[in-house]
Amino acid sequence: MRDFTVSQADDFYELVCERVGRPGHSLILTSNRSPADWYPLFPNAVVGESVLDRVINSSHHLLLDGKSYRPNRRPGRPPKT
Repeated sequence: MRDFTVSQADDFYELVCERVGRPGHSLILTSNRSPADWYPLFPNAVVGESVLDRVINSSHHLLLDGKSYRPNRRPGRPPKT
């Protein structure tokens, strides 16, 4: 995850505001970081707080814990049989 520029953060905020909490509008976000790690990514703390407040308070959280499949899919590695 990289820091948002001001315009990227504003665009993300608009997207979240349009999708979250409206019937028939879905938004799926995936991350390998906890929401607390997202705050520093926003250049404007108010926008970051607003986005995360909407996402955290109106979503279903799924924590997938287990062994990663990525090592088995690396280029040049023969597939397991």
